[in-house]
Amino acid sequence: MRIGLDFDNTIVSYDALFHTIALEKKLISKELPISKLAVRDYLRHANQEDLWTEMQGYVYGARMREARAYGGVFDALSKLLVNGHELFIVSHKTKHPFIGEQYDLHQAAQEWILNNLQQAKNNLISSKNVYFELSKEAKLNRISQISCDIFIDDLPEILLAPTFPLTTKRILFDPEKFHDDLALGEIQKISHWEHLPRLIKDMK
Repeated sequence: MRIGLDFDNTIVSYDALFHTIALEKKLISKELPISKLAVRDYLRHANQEDLWTEMQGYVYGARMREARAYGGVFDALSKLLVNGHELFIVSHKTKHPFIGEQYDLHQAAQEWILNNLQQAKNNLISSKNVYFELSKEAKLNRISQISCDIFIDDLPEILLAPTFPLTTKRILFDPEKFHDDLALGEIQKISHWEHLPRLIKDMK
């Protein structure tokens, strides 16, 4: 099967990195939970929305190499390849930050993929199967164009979009179980990558 994967907050976790950088910049106390959302909410409550937006560009640009994959990602992808599946990354990502230093966010993400999913892990995902789209609509169109049999994303709004391809099965990645109360219909859900190979085997 052709299996599509979101990138940010699905393959890559930014919780520790956002916390580290916020501490470096003396924006939070070390008692704040190690969570991207905790940092975001703290800054928003402090009326620092622009600072939060600028920090995102810095993390996804200059500091992207320090981001870490979610636990179990590499083993799960290896198992999927061994089982004969073809893997794709389809992500919605702007080319440059909205404010602040104009890092090339696509290049930073591509370098992370090269270092973590290709060279270090025997090319788990081929470069020809990586797509960074500038809008959510373009992302949905790409999922359809490459005929994904399954797509995995951390955003319910993508999986529930009216234009999401009808022939593609959907899996929500929800490691913090934020969406336990959301009506997901036929959408499957996982909270850890180790659960993915078995779920996909059951979905055949």
